[in-house]
Amino acid sequence: MASFSDFAGRACPDWFRAPQLGVFIHWGVFAVPAFAPRGESISDLFREDYDNAFARAPYSEWYWNAMRIPGSETAAHHAATYGGARPYEAFRDEFENAARAFDANAWADLFAASGARYVVFVTKHHDGYCLWPSEVANPHMPSWASERDHVGELADAVRARGLRFGLYYSGGLDWTFRHVPISNFGDMLACVPTDDAYRAYAAAQLRELVARYEPSVLWNDIAWPDERDVPDLFADYYAAVPDGAVNDRWMGQSALFHAVRAPAARAAVNAALRARFQEAGVDATSPPPAHCDFRCVEYSDAAYADQKWECTRGLGLAFGYNANERADDYLTADELLALYRVTTARGGNLLINVGPRADGSIPDVQREPLLALGKALGAG
Repeated sequence: MASFSDFAGRACPDWFRAPQLGVFIHWGVFAVPAFAPRGESISDLFREDYDNAFARAPYSEWYWNAMRIPGSETAAHHAATYGGARPYEAFRDEFENAARAFDANAWADLFAASGARYVVFVTKHHDGYCLWPSEVANPHMPSWASERDHVGELADAVRARGLRFGLYYSGGLDWTFRHVPISNFGDMLACVPTDDAYRAYAAAQLRELVARYEPSVLWNDIAWPDERDVPDLFADYYAAVPDGAVNDRWMGQSALFHAVRAPAARAAVNAALRARFQEAGVDATSPPPAHCDFRCVEYSDAAYADQKWECTRGLGLAFGYNANERADDYLTADELLALYRVTTARGGNLLINVGPRADGSIPDVQREPLLALGKALGAG
C-alpha cells in the first residue's frame, strides 16, 4: 500500500508550473433546468448569509440540491415551471436528446483560440451523472450515465490541437448515494457519503477514468470519502501519467463527516466556519493537505506564495449554464484579460469556466471574452 510520504518532495510538473490559462467545462443534466438565483456571488453569500449560502447560491449545477430546500428561490422556480412534481431525474432524457448536437471539435477550436494550454472537463458532478459510458454500475441509479463518450471525444479533440486534457470528478458529493439538502458548509460535510459501497464505487470510477483517458490533471472536488484510499489512487495515477498534476480537494476525514451528521456537532462546525468567513471571506487560504501538486481558490483573490496554485471561476457567477443570468453578470473581455494578467503575474494559473447549454452550444456572452483574450495573447 502507498502512503502520502511516498510523494514527499514531488515537484509540481514543469508543464503545469508555468503560469497559464486553462478552460473548465461544467455541462450535464443541470443544463436543462438551467436555473439559479442571480445577482450575488458565492463569495458575498458566505460572508453575508452563511447559513443559507448554498440555498441561495448562483450555482445552477447545484439545482437538484436547491430545489429540495423549502422556501428557496430554486424550489419556487421548480414549482412554477414544472408544477413541483417533476423529479430531477426526469431531466435526463431531455439532456441526452439535446446533447446529440455536442460537437467536441467546436469546443476544442474555441479553447485553442482562447489561448488555453489545458482543458479540465467535468466528468461527474454532484448529481452523480456520468458523461462517459462507465462500466462501474451505480447501485442506486444503474442508467445514470451517458451512452455517448463525451469525455473521450473531447479528450481526442483537445489533444489534436496541442492542448492537455484533464478531468474533474466529484468524489466528495454524489447525491445518488447520499442526498441531505445542503445550505451551508456543515451540511455539505454531513452529506459526504462514507459507506463502503460508495468508497468502492468512486475509487473504481476514478481508476476507470485514468486508465481510459490518462488525464494530465486529476481535479477532485469537495473531499474524498476516506483518506485511507487516497495514497493508492495517487500512486496508480502517477504510474499511468508520470507528469500528471492533482489538486488539493482530497480531504478524507471520514470521522468528521460522520460526526457532523449530529446536529450539535454540525452547529459547532458551522459557528466556527461562519466566524471565519465573516472575518476573512473566501479569500482566506486553507492549510495544506497531506499531498497535492497545486492549490485551488474559487471565486477568490487569494494566492499561495509558497506553492503552485490555480484560480477558478465562471465567466459569470455560475459554473453550469444559468439562463437566469444577465449579460452584466458576466466578465467583459477587458475584465477577463485583467484577471488573467493579475493571476499569472502572481504565479497562478487561471482556470476559467464555460457552462454550455444542454445542446452543447456555448453562449456568445461566454465565447466573445474568450476569443478576445486569445487575440490579446496572440492565439486568435
